Amino acid sequence: MKGLNKKEKKVLRRIIVSAVLLLILKLLPELPFPVWPLYLVPYLIIGYDVLRKAVLGIVHGQVFDENFLMALATVGAYGTGDYAEAVFVMLFYQTGELFQDVAVNRSRTSISQLMDLRPDTAFVERDGETEEVDVEDVAVGETIVVKPGQRVPLDGTVTEGSSSLDTAALTGESVPRDVNPGDEILSGCVNQTGLLRIQVTKPSEESTVSRILELVENAGERKARSEAFITRFAHYYTPSVVIAALALFLIPSLILWFSPVLPGFLVGTTWDDWFHRALIFLVISCPCALVISVPLSFFGGIGGASKCGILVKGGNHLEDLAKVETVVFDKTGTLTQGSFAVRELRPAEGVTEEELLSTAALTEQFSDHPIAQSLRRAWQGQLDESRLSQVEEAAGHGVKAKLDGIPVAVGNRRLMEELGLTVPDTSDLPGTVIFAAKDGRYLGCVLIADQVKPDAKAAIASLRRSGVKRTVMLTGDAEAAAKAVATELGLDEYHAGLLPDQKVDRVEEILANKGDGLVAFVGDGINDAPVLCRCDVGVAMGALGSDAAIEAADVVLMDDQPSKIALAMAVARKTIRIVHENIVFALAVKAIVLILGALGKSPMWLAIFADVGVAFIAILNAMRCLNVKELEK
Repeated sequence: MKGLNKKEKKVLRRIIVSAVLLLILKLLPELPFPVWPLYLVPYLIIGYDVLRKAVLGIVHGQVFDENFLMALATVGAYGTGDYAEAVFVMLFYQTGELFQDVAVNRSRTSISQLMDLRPDTAFVERDGETEEVDVEDVAVGETIVVKPGQRVPLDGTVTEGSSSLDTAALTGESVPRDVNPGDEILSGCVNQTGLLRIQVTKPSEESTVSRILELVENAGERKARSEAFITRFAHYYTPSVVIAALALFLIPSLILWFSPVLPGFLVGTTWDDWFHRALIFLVISCPCALVISVPLSFFGGIGGASKCGILVKGGNHLEDLAKVETVVFDKTGTLTQGSFAVRELRPAEGVTEEELLSTAALTEQFSDHPIAQSLRRAWQGQLDESRLSQVEEAAGHGVKAKLDGIPVAVGNRRLMEELGLTVPDTSDLPGTVIFAAKDGRYLGCVLIADQVKPDAKAAIASLRRSGVKRTVMLTGDAEAAAKAVATELGLDEYHAGLLPDQKVDRVEEILANKGDGLVAFVGDGINDAPVLCRCDVGVAMGALGSDAAIEAADVVLMDDQPSKIALAMAVARKTIRIVHENIVFALAVKAIVLILGALGKSPMWLAIFADVGVAFIAILNAMRCLNVKELEK
């Protein structure tokens, strides 16, 4: 009984007691009095709840469910004198239901453990003391303390301390992330090493982890088309089969009673034979294998994706994701890192790369501009403020100063022209070009551009292998920069120099010519919100903490890895494949056993297997959706 909840343990005890009593009654010698009262004891022990639910269903107008079918079949068997079979059928049914409940609860527990991200309390510093309070009672601006091993309860900014964070629960990545004073920190991460003091920036209900939990909890409400079909199917299927079972009993029985000449298939049969066949037909008809396993498959797919840091907002989006054949990317922040870095040095004749880069970095050492920061990162030398004097910043042009008493200038082409220097044509270079001069002499230029993400090229290749037929990049960057990225990654096409509304127009064109497959757009979720909403599937990249991304996208990737797009599609396609397997398997088995039951070739235990056994097998198959390890390889 280990691992079972209280309700499951109670059912297991009833199964054991009823099975023992049935075995004893079967082993008893023939008794001189009616045995039906004796068999009624194990029957009621194992089946009283099914009978009660069947009666309540009739009272509330919900007649055609599995409890009604099982009660009608077993009571009918009991009425025809098959007492042992009535008990055995109910026993078999309840055993199958127990296995189903255990399987479903295990899968739900597995998913809820994945989403167990939010601590209920936080340690807050108030009046010089640290007190433990509910996370809902912590105000924005207050300071919380997070010790090593504790989970961060609220979003905020680190004010004191350094540590490594385990972000696996949010992003699916095992590599720790280092944080220092001034860094943003998200709820749901686990503090691994040092003590942190964090100033809260969002209330509990708006924190990252609360938004994630809300998405996962609400995902089940957005049913996929397959789920909706199964619901409608069961609504019409069960009454139809009940009518067919009634016809299976009445038509042969009426012929037996009133016809002087019997057809061949009725010869040697009685009305109770057809009544028994009709009961078996009823048991087989229950669609619980489909009604339970199909929604569970989508639930498992959503849970399996969340293991990898992929949040899918509903089964409908998971189903759409499996049909995507065209993927449209934003460039900056999606395929590229969205930060400047030195990509190439082009020193003039007689000038070394070291002299060019050091001059540029030292001249820009007082600037906070991203370009200046990228120059300093690339040089990695020791900055010395005393070497620089008479700094003059020309807005939109660059910086002029004296380095070690020698005039220097670092900036764009216009600055060089003001100094009367001739510089080479760099219009074909994919990025921003910074020129440098020293003592009236041209030193060379530095190409600064956005960096392609390390796994972007592998992500495009994975998408092609998974069946994506067309990859497109949309960007507001210049033609040269866009062409360089598209060529490096092997994209099918790109469109450069686009404004946000022009991106929507391009997407509209792609949607108009998409064919049978669907179109997914992958963006950073902030300035791309209109396109995310317009596409068949909107995927937000690197959207931790971004309200715009979470609201606009159908799928949210909790890190910056483009490779997760192909993984998300693989999870979706695996889920849909399992759903189809369950539908075909359940319907095929039921069809075969229904035919056998109508011909009188199916015993009641086989009918129970066609109902409960098939449902259990389908549920076990559905639980495979939780396993995504083989997809990550």
